[in-house]
Amino acid sequence: MAKSMGASLYVPANHKNLASIANGEKLPQARSLIFCLEDAIADRELSWSLFNLSVVLANMREAIPAERFVRVRNPEVMARVLDMAGSEKLTGFVLPKVTRHNFETYFRLVRDTDHVLMPTLETAEVFSDSEMQMLRAVFEAPGVRHRILALRVGGNDLLALLGLRRPRGMTIYRTPLGPVIARLVTTFRPYGFSLTAPVFEYLDLPELLDQEVLEDLAYGMVGKTAIHPTQIAPIEQHYKVRPQDLAVARAILDEASPAVFRMDDAMCEVATHRAWAERLVEQSHRFGARSMEGEPT
Repeated sequence: MAKSMGASLYVPANHKNLASIANGEKLPQARSLIFCLEDAIADRELSWSLFNLSVVLANMREAIPAERFVRVRNPEVMARVLDMAGSEKLTGFVLPKVTRHNFETYFRLVRDTDHVLMPTLETAEVFSDSEMQMLRAVFEAPGVRHRILALRVGGNDLLALLGLRRPRGMTIYRTPLGPVIARLVTTFRPYGFSLTAPVFEYLDLPELLDQEVLEDLAYGMVGKTAIHPTQIAPIEQHYKVRPQDLAVARAILDEASPAVFRMDDAMCEVATHRAWAERLVEQSHRFGARSMEGEPT
């Protein structure tokens, strides 16, 4: 069953407060932290960023609520991070621009570790259904599947391949990526792979962010990348479950319920709605419930 992740916050690995963020002292509300060594870091800053990360990992507390990942730049950088003292404290790695041709190069580096992986789908191959089906087969290989926590959709990179930037006033689903994301969902989710939604890059359009997260959830996305701490709460408020929906989910999971029944003026069918109900109950345990008025409790 797909685990709801909520907001994953990107933090550049050269951030001056990386140590306090990594230890949960700053931004304690973050559930998922991704220390970035890729697009957020200029080439000239890579050496310093790796040094900064090495100091942080060596002194990082092991047990904090947040999951901690490193978004690597390439396999060579990943190998350097794995050689750092304290790398075993990381939950895993975000892999950039993954294809069926380069995944094994990354995977062999962590084959004998406990790290999980979040490959990012952000190359021209994403626009090819056959390429995505072959990549899915790579992920389904024995010993690999259980190491894939989720697949991340790299919205900005995919738009860049089209020579586009997301317009103000539109969710990602109203751009040419809408049908692409839909195909990724239907290609991967039926086979047990979760997906997370692209970044929302405009910090001054909170209403549009709200609308996009609602659409993320409608597409079955289990999380969304945040580019600023102020986006965490607005994203995760939508992962709080309405009491009415939770009551329906629990009724569907009740062994005493009939195969088909009416609740909240909707048909509830145990066989087809069970997966939704299980996911919603798990989501309520992780994110809580909304009040009857719709506000987070």
